[in-house]
Amino acid sequence: MNTQLENKAMEAKQASVKINKLSKEDRNNALNNVIEALDKNRDRIIKENEIDLTLAEQENIAEPLIQRLHFDNSKIDSVISGIKDLIEIDDILDNVELKRELAPGLILEKKTVPIGVLGIIFESRPDAFVQIASLAIKSGNSVLLKGGRESMNTNKILDDLISDATKEAGLPEGWIQNLTTRGEVNDMLALDDYIDLVIPRGSNEFVSYIMENTKIPVLGHADGICHTYVDKDADLSKALEICDDGKRQYVSVCNATETILVHEDVAEEFLPKLYERFNKEPKVKILGDERVCEIIPVDKATDDDWTTEYLDYIVSVKVVPSLEEAIDHINTNGSHHTDSIVSENEEAIDTFSTLVDSACVFNNCSTRFSDGLRFGFGAEVGISTSKIHARGPVGIDGLTTYKYVLNGDGDIVADFSNGKREFTHQDI
Repeated sequence: MNTQLENKAMEAKQASVKINKLSKEDRNNALNNVIEALDKNRDRIIKENEIDLTLAEQENIAEPLIQRLHFDNSKIDSVISGIKDLIEIDDILDNVELKRELAPGLILEKKTVPIGVLGIIFESRPDAFVQIASLAIKSGNSVLLKGGRESMNTNKILDDLISDATKEAGLPEGWIQNLTTRGEVNDMLALDDYIDLVIPRGSNEFVSYIMENTKIPVLGHADGICHTYVDKDADLSKALEICDDGKRQYVSVCNATETILVHEDVAEEFLPKLYERFNKEPKVKILGDERVCEIIPVDKATDDDWTTEYLDYIVSVKVVPSLEEAIDHINTNGSHHTDSIVSENEEAIDTFSTLVDSACVFNNCSTRFSDGLRFGFGAEVGISTSKIHARGPVGIDGLTTYKYVLNGDGDIVADFSNGKREFTHQDI
């Protein structure tokens, strides 16, 4: 056992109890302090980020991954904007979701509470470090953060700034712990006495590994194999823009479109337009099925392409004979993340929305909208494809659970068993 890491987890556990006592004003003040610290220390943050970028380029890290690593003024502005939105969101803690009289003088309440200690493993994205930390503050949780090694220097300065800023606002020391070595991931998985929830972000193999090697509950998603389906009743000008945005707006993220399905009735008209658009810089390599290759001059897709998350300027394209075939392809080959239909047919849209088994199903819009910030959650710790607890972009509501509080006055079960008293079970 890594004693140093165990001590960090123990400290986070103790801090989580103290955070739970803080008011929403205290937590919002902490978030305001984080905004101020980020704004005042832009030059320091960017300097450390430039070190990470230089090292990444020396290691020939792929360009899409370097895009994720960038943390410049525009990204600092973005995370600050997200924190401001988070502050404006109504407090979710200690909300009474149910109040029921079990019997006169015996009142049951169901209240929202923090989960406790979160262990979050994520890619080399410094903006994710800030977003996750901010969500932890708002939701009253402690957090152990393990970002990708490429962002080590940026994460270190962010951790220092956030720790100092929140300490001034009254948050306990140790509520945020920055993990820096790969070995700490495996060590963290053994800390089920301290960590209440693990949220891994990464490949399917990585998430599966996490699930198989810990007793701690795991929340998250693996691949982001997102689809855009162009229906026979689609407005093709809309479809072109939606496909372009879904694929090229930012290729290295989990909500980018990786497969485009095109109804056979519009394929001959739409595919040449898509080919022309994707041949403009930055160019997108199209891999097509046999029918696609007959219409436009592209390489043939393999069976593996339908289950591949490229995170690059590559897209697989398939012609389908029907809406039902598109839905079947998505449910069979997709990752249940985000899938979109482009159609002017309300019946087709309704069928697609009902039958596609994904956390996010969109109608006539880009898959890139699948994001906690764009959903108005302030930020997200990730996107969950699970059907249990939280699904889709996970904001503060996904980082809380509930407890039942029963208020009585000397009440005992025996009185109800022997008939002296009766339950009323009335919601109040």
